[in-house]
Amino acid sequence: MAFPAGAPGVARVAIRVRPGASRTVVGGDHDGALVVAVGARAVDGAANAAALRALAAALSVRPKQLRLMLGATGRTKVVEVSEPPADLVEQVEALRRR
Repeated sequence: MAFPAGAPGVARVAIRVRPGASRTVVGGDHDGALVVAVGARAVDGAANAAALRALAAALSVRPKQLRLMLGATGRTKVVEVSEPPADLVEQVEALRRR
């Protein structure tokens, strides 16, 4: 789910991270959150970093545009996107339907 963050030029995306996957894939839905499967293990923030890189690539934004807002230690997270593309909501919805 993608939604405005309240500040201009910022949006938030709910993601569900699946660490330890056999390959990195962004797509699918888990209770309204976009699924991001990464090969990195959930140790010392490696899965979080890998998930942000994968999400940036899937949304065609720079990794520096993404910031983890909530869920640093859980699997469900909220990521803030600064200067989001105009079609962010459509991109996220298309990825969730994969």
